[in-house]
Amino acid sequence: MSTAADLFPPLGLTIEAGPVVLRGLSDEILPELCELAVRGIHEADAMPFYFPWTDAPPEQLARNTAAYHWRARADFGPAAWGLHLAVFHEGRLVGTQGFETSDYLVTRTGETGSWLGREFQGRGIGTAMRQAICAFAFDHLDAAAVTSGAFLDNPASLAVSRKLGYQPNGVRRLKRREGELALNQGLLLTPDDFVRGPHPLRVSGVPELRACIGLDG
Repeated sequence: MSTAADLFPPLGLTIEAGPVVLRGLSDEILPELCELAVRGIHEADAMPFYFPWTDAPPEQLARNTAAYHWRARADFGPAAWGLHLAVFHEGRLVGTQGFETSDYLVTRTGETGSWLGREFQGRGIGTAMRQAICAFAFDHLDAAAVTSGAFLDNPASLAVSRKLGYQPNGVRRLKRREGELALNQGLLLTPDDFVRGPHPLRVSGVPELRACIGLDG
């Protein structure tokens, strides 16, 4: 009998980097992740995300979070895909780490995005999980570059990018909340500039993922 990971290979992916583990975001994990989002990701008057998805009542936020990940699975294919992984630190679910791209077989470039529950912020976990996904992209998905971005009023995210070796890649003027202009710093990371973490990666489920996105055959 087929498993969920047979039908959707990202569910079978695991990336271990010391105390940080990135794992396919299954339906068994999703309810706890939704609860983590409801408990809070940022101050109410802040907005670190391009789309203000956290501006929702708790019940709606939980449903929206689940629906987003279900939709990402349904839309996943070689032409465009988002790899969304649950992040565990010392065995506890702490947030998500993503890598999104389109036309990857041509561009070999994708954009990282992530969030951490507020109780897990300020402990270096955000740096470690971004190092893990970037190392995975370069070493196992043949990435030529990784992009990211952060609003200028989000110094924590910008600090993580500097630690990893991202270089400035232009500033965009974006609408954030309704009627609100925000300046977003684009960032670009290449293998030569990448500052790796202290822990080597241990991975499983890579051949199945590579086949799913068209890298092998």
